[in-house]
Amino acid sequence: MLNVLVVDDDQAQRLAVRSALEGCKRFSVEEAFDGINAMEKIKNSDPTQRHYDIVILDVDMPRLNGLGTLKQIKEFDPGIIVLMLTAHATVEVAVQAVRDGAYNFLSKPISSEDLIQLIDKSINAHTLISTLAVSSPVFVDEGRKIIGNTSQMQKVFNVIHKLAKVDTPVLIRGASGTGKELVAKAVHFNSARKDEKFMAINCSAIPENLFESELFGHEKGSFTGANERKIGKFQFAEGGTLFLDEIGDMPQLMQVKILRVLQEKLFTPVGSNREITSNVRIIAATNRPLEEMMKDGRFREDLFYRLNVVPIFLPQLADRKDDLEVLINIFVKKFNQVHNKKMSGVTKDALSVLKKYSWPGNIRELENVIEHAFVLESENRIGLSSLPEAVLEAVGVNLVESMEQIQSQSESLKKSAQVLSGDEFDSEDGLDVDSDSDYDFTEDGDADDVSIAIPTNGALDFNAQKEEFEKQFIIKALKTFKGRINQTALHANIPKKTLLRKIEKYGIVAKEYAEQKN
Repeated sequence: MLNVLVVDDDQAQRLAVRSALEGCKRFSVEEAFDGINAMEKIKNSDPTQRHYDIVILDVDMPRLNGLGTLKQIKEFDPGIIVLMLTAHATVEVAVQAVRDGAYNFLSKPISSEDLIQLIDKSINAHTLISTLAVSSPVFVDEGRKIIGNTSQMQKVFNVIHKLAKVDTPVLIRGASGTGKELVAKAVHFNSARKDEKFMAINCSAIPENLFESELFGHEKGSFTGANERKIGKFQFAEGGTLFLDEIGDMPQLMQVKILRVLQEKLFTPVGSNREITSNVRIIAATNRPLEEMMKDGRFREDLFYRLNVVPIFLPQLADRKDDLEVLINIFVKKFNQVHNKKMSGVTKDALSVLKKYSWPGNIRELENVIEHAFVLESENRIGLSSLPEAVLEAVGVNLVESMEQIQSQSESLKKSAQVLSGDEFDSEDGLDVDSDSDYDFTEDGDADDVSIAIPTNGALDFNAQKEEFEKQFIIKALKTFKGRINQTALHANIPKKTLLRKIEKYGIVAKEYAEQKN
């Protein structure tokens, strides 16, 4: 459920907006009667635990108007989505509001359907930014590097906020699979062009003799096979954004023509004598070393400097392993919807393997690995057995040997447990264990050494000796499985309820044995 703050000095208008939103049961709505009241509510919330996701803001208000409130909201937390409403819209005010960070600007009265549709579009754009955060872009602005990563979401929002206010070309650099198209979409859908088309074209996938026609279009009969007039990508994306992926693979002749479009905003379709004005923002991306290509003449310097106005550098996944868990959670959530499952994440041993892997295919490879695991995994968490063999082999994990090792440890503990008499460790309580295994199969242990020395106190008391054995056995088992109750119960063949009762009886603290070695 999204938290919305409706800010308007007209109580009737606030009530109308509130009723429209609460009617679809996806929003929790609060009200503020002017800009100052709104800022008091917003600043009383923790920006790291954002209280308001969306602010619907009137322009004409006493004390502090909408534009002034918008600036303060964006200074306090750029991640809050702001939608502007007014009964007296002007082009100048609308343009200023968008420049200052408003997602969009609407005139009163607005229908419930239009308002909810606008909110949904703003949420989609917000989601792109949130996903972009885990791509950890580096934004170079006047020599300063502003790094955005999973622990610095606010800085990522600032990067997008800067790019949304300008219409200059953007150059995205990074290896294959690092999320360059995701960055391009985030820039587009949070800019003034967000309501227009986003057109992506892969420069490495177009034959050289068709390149010009693909981008600029052609007239009927302009070349063999041109049986009808064709609209090129520049015309199709008019008013929007054209994403030129892998621009380092663009033929040199086309580099000259792209440069002309950037400089003069004009292009000519193949076989035509008419020039067409272009109003398209160019975002380019490449994994190629453009600086080296310029030295040997494979890439034009003038085109490079035209594109390199706002460069963004995406690091490889291997260089930012701290983001791995966040990325995994994103893909788990995605594939839960795609495959109609309810996976809760990955087991600790599987995560350990994923963190050790080098990820040559970057984010794209990680996404494929998670989907592969979704297809194979029958439990509610991704385990070692569902990971691709290539990943396991790359980090030196032999799944068969790992399973044999844990089975050996379990059998050894079970044999020790069998010496206990009576009904203390029988199955009367049932084996109540969590199926989500957290035991790290990849680590070596010395659990085969389970001999327990029972101290004598001079008295031949069977019950006392049995209780001392139980206590020492439980301590040994907890050490073996690093204080994990579920794993200890499962592999030591002790019903979980019985184990918990014995731990309480003997005053054992399971956490003391976490990560300890025998």
